[in-house]
Amino acid sequence: MKSIIRFAKRNTVFVIALFAMVITMFFVPVDREYLSYFDFKTLTCLFCVLAVVCALKNVNFFYILAKKIVRKFGNLRMCVIALVYITFIGSMLIANDMALLTFLPLGYFVLDTTGKKEYMAFTFIMQNIAANLGGMLTPFGNPQNLYLYTKFNIPTLEFMQIMLLPFVISIAMITVCCIIFVKPEKLEINDDKDGFEPKRTALYLVLFVLSIAIVFRGIPYPIGLIVIPAVLIFADRKALKMVDYPLLGTFAAFFVFSSNMARIEPVRQLLSGLLDKSTLVFSTISCQFISNVPSAILLSQFTDNYKELLVGVNIGGTGTFIASLASLITLREYMLRDFGGIKRYSKMFCAFNFAFLAILLVTMYFVV
Repeated sequence: MKSIIRFAKRNTVFVIALFAMVITMFFVPVDREYLSYFDFKTLTCLFCVLAVVCALKNVNFFYILAKKIVRKFGNLRMCVIALVYITFIGSMLIANDMALLTFLPLGYFVLDTTGKKEYMAFTFIMQNIAANLGGMLTPFGNPQNLYLYTKFNIPTLEFMQIMLLPFVISIAMITVCCIIFVKPEKLEINDDKDGFEPKRTALYLVLFVLSIAIVFRGIPYPIGLIVIPAVLIFADRKALKMVDYPLLGTFAAFFVFSSNMARIEPVRQLLSGLLDKSTLVFSTISCQFISNVPSAILLSQFTDNYKELLVGVNIGGTGTFIASLASLITLREYMLRDFGGIKRYSKMFCAFNFAFLAILLVTMYFVV
């Protein structure tokens, strides 16, 4: 019993997702359609990235990279801005979930090795917002973008024109927040021996490139699911044991929860009626309850106003913890490192996310 309680405390997000999933299953009994709920490509990408990141941790890759960032920028404010911008750019290229899985550990190592862990909550939250909003500019930056881009056959240039203004506003707000809330304190990092292993590091970086290639659909995802575990079994079996399997379970449970919500007829009827009033406003609100990707899929069946829908499901990624799966990743990563500070983190998360959401929604309401 103690071990179960301990597991529940360490994996609160997974337990909540599982509980929410079970509740929806009373309204939508298990049938064949459940098999279509799971995005196996996403789950495979998550597993591959998590495994490779664990392997890179074991060869001190993030510690070494953290030292380089500290020495390059010299003070806390510039280091935090650099970390947030890296996540922002990364989300445009490798999608928001993968950007967070890659760069949240880097943020932790920078703050931990310089004795500035009190800024971890703020940095993680800014990285989370950067990941959710940075990916909005490109069709492949966020999963919902790719879906809408394909469904409505949106020209690439038009797509980027629609998302350019909220993208620029997001960059400005993130930068201002970092300048205001992070002091330009000088940072120092000790020169302990790195334990750098060039050959293993090079091997793991190759595996990381393989993971990114899967994200870009350059390589079929089953190949990654075979190759990466096979290599790590011989190169670093410990990395496979370190993978955050409850996080994978959280995603699986959330897929069931959100898909079941989309099948509950009163929910569908409510959303259909609300879209007639304002696609932008109610697509944004929908994200707060069933997440941005399911919202995009569900609401696209009831409207042809893809401009407002596209903006709504992107800025709607800010707000609640379940507005975006990326936010659940960030919450999980933070809890693993500072479970005792979760109340402070939650309050700060809500304050910043809803502030960003309000500013973007009001601005885009008068523009779109």
